[in-house]
Amino acid sequence: MKISHLAKMAILILSLSGLAACSSTGEEAQAPEVVETESAADAAARRAAEQEEEARARAAAAEERMMRNALSTTVFYFDFDVAEFRQADRDVLTYHAKDLAANPRKRIRLEGHADERGTREYNLALGERRANGVLNFLIVNGAARNQIEVVSYGEERPASRGQTEAAYQQNRRVEIVGI
Repeated sequence: MKISHLAKMAILILSLSGLAACSSTGEEAQAPEVVETESAADAAARRAAEQEEEARARAAAAEERMMRNALSTTVFYFDFDVAEFRQADRDVLTYHAKDLAANPRKRIRLEGHADERGTREYNLALGERRANGVLNFLIVNGAARNQIEVVSYGEERPASRGQTEAAYQQNRRVEIVGI
């Protein structure tokens, strides 16, 4: 949109300079007018290029901030008796996958957890299904399988002790740990 506005402005300036050139009688009067018009167009083009470069730099800085924030998020919570991560976590996990793809020597461990409800064996299996769900998403989005280790702790390592829904919610998770 800025470029079309700039183009319209350049056409308007050239039209006005052409009109002014037609009204003058000498060649000497015409030459400085054309030079001024060209420099004005050059200046406008330079300003537009600077603004475009500024916009690109702001977008890159915003993307960098988003990536740093996403990579600082390493715990993903799950609903009761569900092994699929939440839709809201997709973008953050995508950044983790891109980071792993960009750094082939980086290795992580996905630790699956469950709350204390259910048998020990069931909770170990549920924690593993949760961690494997995250693993599959990371691989599909660019991470290599040999970069990721999966382990399930089931109910053995609770983040919160207690028998309230808030405590249970904190225990139903997958944690990304750098190794």
